[in-house]
Amino acid sequence: MKRVKQNKEKVADLQGKIASVCANLSHETPLYGTDTAKKIAEWAQSCDDLSQENIKLLVAIQRTNLSTPVAIEISGKSITKNIAEWVWRRREYANVDFQTWSKFTDRGLKEGHMQTSTGTPMPVTIIRHYDPVKRDEMIAMYRAEPHQIDAALEVVNATTELAA
Repeated sequence: MKRVKQNKEKVADLQGKIASVCANLSHETPLYGTDTAKKIAEWAQSCDDLSQENIKLLVAIQRTNLSTPVAIEISGKSITKNIAEWVWRRREYANVDFQTWSKFTDRGLKEGHMQTSTGTPMPVTIIRHYDPVKRDEMIAMYRAEPHQIDAALEVVNATTELAA
């Protein structure tokens, strides 16, 4: 990905050069003299070459991400997914599951007493349709999962060769 970023920066630099010398007024001397058109054509070709290189690199990264299995231990269980699945899990779906389990609440309800229509006091309790201990475990697991994925993928990205 560093190479892709570097190539994009080179393309932006070349595009700036093209924009600055691609035309001049008749009374001005072109920056590169009679070779200005040739120089601009070379820069445009370099931009195209860098774009093509980036496409090849990005496709190789996609192939690698789809074909490389990675085992990560989450909550004491080893789970194996390919890099692409872990990337999606990290970017979005660990948080979706975290948010789901975060919705299990008491909804602000209060326990106490109330009076019936006849004036008899009656205890009021909260009935939970979920296990609060399990909720807390799941929230902790999903809160930690992105960090575990990041740590594992950092090692994998540093040690995995790109697929051809």
